[in-house]
Amino acid sequence: MAADVPLPLDIRLMNGAATTLFVGVVVALLAALLVWLARSPGLNLRAIQLDGDLQRNSVATIRANVMPRLRGNFFSMDLDQARDAFEAVPWVRQATLRRIWPNRLAVRLSEHQPAALWQGDDGNPRLVNAQGEVFEANLGDVEDEHLPEFSGPEGSSAQMLSLYQRLAPLFAAYKMAPVSLQLSGRGSWSVELDTGATVTLGRGSEDELLARSERFLRSVAQVTDRYQRDLEYADLRHADGYAVRLRGITTTLAPAAKAVKKPR
Repeated sequence: MAADVPLPLDIRLMNGAATTLFVGVVVALLAALLVWLARSPGLNLRAIQLDGDLQRNSVATIRANVMPRLRGNFFSMDLDQARDAFEAVPWVRQATLRRIWPNRLAVRLSEHQPAALWQGDDGNPRLVNAQGEVFEANLGDVEDEHLPEFSGPEGSSAQMLSLYQRLAPLFAAYKMAPVSLQLSGRGSWSVELDTGATVTLGRGSEDELLARSERFLRSVAQVTDRYQRDLEYADLRHADGYAVRLRGITTTLAPAAKAVKKPR
């Protein structure tokens, strides 16, 4: 068998230099190609294809807000920066971008769907979307005049929406509607009803608050029917019942399953 004979050192050096030179030429050509692609006028963005939610924004509005912020052509455009430009447009929650050869950009938009008004600690009125996220928009653009109002610490909007969505049908079964939900910095909940009454729920998990509310709703009609007075305030923080104040009648402690005794 013939043994492998090592190449002389000068030949190995010459092969290495040739390989290095070849790699350098390839890299230089690729760099030149990239520069050409970045500057080629034929690859400049010619059209933006918009799809998805366009109820609150017209094509003209989006063009006016986005086009000045777009940089680069088909290849050189930073899609993350372009997405940020679209998502900065009022009412746009999410934008998904895709390049279409050779000079188009396809954009699918998802808009915020308002679910509640938000009154944060800073006093700046905003909106809460269907995902429980707080966002800023022109409140005059909201068609629904019956959005509930949330007031709580920053970062609690999703928790508040979740509780509201469970409380609303519970109260609706008794022909009442929560119009305002508040969460204090110490974790205490209260609800304002469309009747003008305020119900303090206290602290606890969602299930605890719902159970407390249901016990109250099952028996409060007995109190209001007996005295023929509207509910003004209820405090559900008591372990063995709740306290109520009817219009014109002082607060009375009412066990959840018993009628209230008329004050003398």
